Amino acid sequence: MASPLARYESFLISNASTISTIESSLRSLTWFLPGRFKDAELASETLTATMNLLNLYHDTLLARRLAQLGPKHKPVLPPSLHTRYTRAWADKDKTYRWAARMLEIVRFTELVVEMGLRRKVGPTGRWRGIVTLEVIKAILRLILLKVTRRPLLLPPIPERELDPSALPPSPAEEALQPHASSDETPAHLLNNHVAFDEPNPMLTAAHSKKSAAVDDYLLPRALSPASVKPPVHLMRQLSSPKEWLAEYVHILRPLVYAVLLAQSDKTSSRPLVTSIVMDLTAAYLRRTPPPSNALERQEYARRDRDMLWYLFRGAIWQSFTRPQLDSLADKTSNAPVLSLFSALLKEWIPLIDEYHYYTAT
Repeated sequence: MASPLARYESFLISNASTISTIESSLRSLTWFLPGRFKDAELASETLTATMNLLNLYHDTLLARRLAQLGPKHKPVLPPSLHTRYTRAWADKDKTYRWAARMLEIVRFTELVVEMGLRRKVGPTGRWRGIVTLEVIKAILRLILLKVTRRPLLLPPIPERELDPSALPPSPAEEALQPHASSDETPAHLLNNHVAFDEPNPMLTAAHSKKSAAVDDYLLPRALSPASVKPPVHLMRQLSSPKEWLAEYVHILRPLVYAVLLAQSDKTSSRPLVTSIVMDLTAAYLRRTPPPSNALERQEYARRDRDMLWYLFRGAIWQSFTRPQLDSLADKTSNAPVLSLFSALLKEWIPLIDEYHYYTAT
């Protein structure tokens, strides 16, 4: 008799497309929960964290299912560089796989933990919890850095790129499905009074077979420098002390920022200035990858974009960004359609003041 876990895995594979749709709908719902009732933001983030954890588990099952399929079910589009790199390291090294998954679990649940601490303990206990989470994240990131000896990639696990509806049925399901004969007349032509003497070219799959053959021929030959590299070599190893220092500064910056926030009052600009200086130092020390190293360039571009989060932190948030958003919310509060956006914005602004992890990276 199959275990409940095995039955759930079978149910997931059989209904992957439906479950994916439900996941997307619930994620959209979480945007509108804050402010609707007491502790609505806690309910919203708990739902988000739960969906992220389930999504992580579902991705593992779908990837395992895809690996069991034959070559004929291989996706037409090749996986992204990020997926190739992270999946190769996860398959190659157990320590990497464990640390990467633990890091993602902490990132998914950190905001819920902070909300719980804010309700159960005082500000001192809350900041101790935040610093503890940052210590755990820093240790896990250092483990990943030690294993790969390459710049840290975020997220460190493969992201879902396969449409669950594209998964073929299992052999048991295929045996239960009726197979239509190729000589049978299609159902929408059964009422026709004039029978075809010869197979109609429009009812054959010759054209689609030819197109598939052309795609199968051209896609593997559309090579780029990254296409011929082994996946674990899509990022070059760190070689100089300067490059190692850049990664250490990048990894330790969130921990230093949390420690300074815990020790300072809200009016102090020291945590914000120190964090910005560390980010700029890491960006200055890091190497400049060549154009052929696309994955590393993508990661550095993501880090540069994360600098925009400083608009929602500290003195920049209080003196510039928040007044601008408050003014925008007031101006659109009476507009027929934009009033919904205004209400949503007014409900989210206080949460940025109250919780560290709403804007932490």
